[in-house]
Amino acid sequence: MGKRGQLYYLIGPSGSGKDSLISYVRNRLNGNGSFFFARRYITRPPQTDGENHIALSREEFQQRLKQGLFAMHWRSHGYYYGIGIEIDHWLSKGCQVVVNGSRLYLPKAKQRYPDLKVILIEASLEVLKRRLQTRGRETPEQIQERLERNNRINDVLAITPHAVINNDGALDKAGKMLIQNLLEHRR
Repeated sequence: MGKRGQLYYLIGPSGSGKDSLISYVRNRLNGNGSFFFARRYITRPPQTDGENHIALSREEFQQRLKQGLFAMHWRSHGYYYGIGIEIDHWLSKGCQVVVNGSRLYLPKAKQRYPDLKVILIEASLEVLKRRLQTRGRETPEQIQERLERNNRINDVLAITPHAVINNDGALDKAGKMLIQNLLEHRR
């Protein structure tokens, strides 16, 4: 059996641009067969300008959960999120796997994948607020709750990431930094 792949666990607050960065990196690494990008299973309808996720009803999600089809799963902002067990197969084949994770789920993710590499995507409060307003999914009250939740999470969690990428500016700049980190830490 070959060398086990590396799991990259991207985290950051709502509005930090994780989906945009993942899309940027996926497009730039297209054709590099060693990198796989896990799509999340979410109990949220698909959106044309949002994350490219697999939309499930709550019933479908619960059925997959009962069947053991999720490597990771959590609930956040009223939705259920899951990462499929296909990532275990990819890792066993030596692939580099990138997932859009949850900061609150990180301790459980580390239990299952002790050598995962945490990459924290950051953005200033002003940028987070502007991006959340622009995407138009949340009410002003929900946006405020997300911003306050971000502060609470940062206060509670002692996250020691392998890399921190600021995504306040041009997507190209943060995207190149993310690619560099992925390439440097691959197995």
